[in-house]
Amino acid sequence: MSERYKVKDGSVPTFVTITVVDWIDLFTRPVYCKIIDDSLAYCIANKGLREHAYVYMTSHIHLIESTEKEELQHIIRDFKKHTSKTIIEAIIEIPESRREWLLNKFSYAADRIKRGKNYKVWQDGFHPVLLQTTFMLEQRIKYIHENPMELELIDHPRSWINSSYLAYEDENYVSNFELSILAR
Repeated sequence: MSERYKVKDGSVPTFVTITVVDWIDLFTRPVYCKIIDDSLAYCIANKGLREHAYVYMTSHIHLIESTEKEELQHIIRDFKKHTSKTIIEAIIEIPESRREWLLNKFSYAADRIKRGKNYKVWQDGFHPVLLQTTFMLEQRIKYIHENPMELELIDHPRSWINSSYLAYEDENYVSNFELSILAR
């Protein structure tokens, strides 16, 4: 794994971007978003992942994550591997109007890297940025929540379903989040 994708201190909130190959608009279907939801919930419950903020855009996801247990890059690696397999299974099993096109795109992406895989859903890496100050953290949370609005997909962040924005509107959540960050 490249040094640029290693997180030296997983306890520090880290901004992560995970992108679908060729920026394919995959997360326009609720079934694929549910796969991401379920996989993140598993990582939180079983791998010690702490999720601070998130947004699923149509072709990528932004997360602010930290962990006390496993190394963050290992959790992200396992998350990408599992979701890739589960997304391909869903494309094959559910009624998907783009099935042939999606499978061809993901197959072509796998063929280009020659790692013996049939399909490649995610681009390599996850571009971690450690958020070591309150300013950096607040700036990235704002970026995450306003990203769909910046792309003119919505008029207000609360309208984007696949985002942690609504949790931040809840004062109790924000207070508990701030306390957990400050407690370190």
